[in-house]
Amino acid sequence: MPSEVLTYFLKNSDWKVRLEFQIALQCAPFLKGLKVSCVISLNASLCRGLGEMFRGSDIAYRRLSCSEGKCLVLFYRPEELERHLNGRRTRRLIREYGYENMSFRKMLERLSDRVSDFAERGIGFPHEIGAFLGYPPEDVKGFIENEGRKYLMIGYWKVYSDLTHARMVFKEYDRAKACAVNEFLTGKSIREIAV
Repeated sequence: MPSEVLTYFLKNSDWKVRLEFQIALQCAPFLKGLKVSCVISLNASLCRGLGEMFRGSDIAYRRLSCSEGKCLVLFYRPEELERHLNGRRTRRLIREYGYENMSFRKMLERLSDRVSDFAERGIGFPHEIGAFLGYPPEDVKGFIENEGRKYLMIGYWKVYSDLTHARMVFKEYDRAKACAVNEFLTGKSIREIAV
């Protein structure tokens, strides 16, 4: 996509257009049902339009942290994310970070608390956020064990295992992004773009 198009939409004076374009661009794999969730940073002023944008859809959102006029927002489909987090391999991974014997709502609260705490201390993100974003548990563990280095490939996440599968997934995500942005450009709303 030409940089002029990106600039036009991301700097548009209409806050709703800016918000919808940013979500179409950055959340496309999630909107198209390929990812269990996504997280993006939004200007705090844009968050006011999220409720209306997703009303009547199966998409929920949660502000994980807010500071200095920016909010980190998690978008998810509750049933899908809960099922993912309760999967055997993912559950084993997040248990190491204190997500044991708690409801889905409590897991989201804990993640939000940890993201806010990490942001306040200026130390990035808690590593388990990768599990909440649907990254393969082996890659989340690889990232933690290698301190973000020695990866096989970098794309939508850092890959430490199953390079062939990751390449296929990244191509699907790229196609979803092109599809979602093209649908937005033809006038579809986020609810219409979402599967």
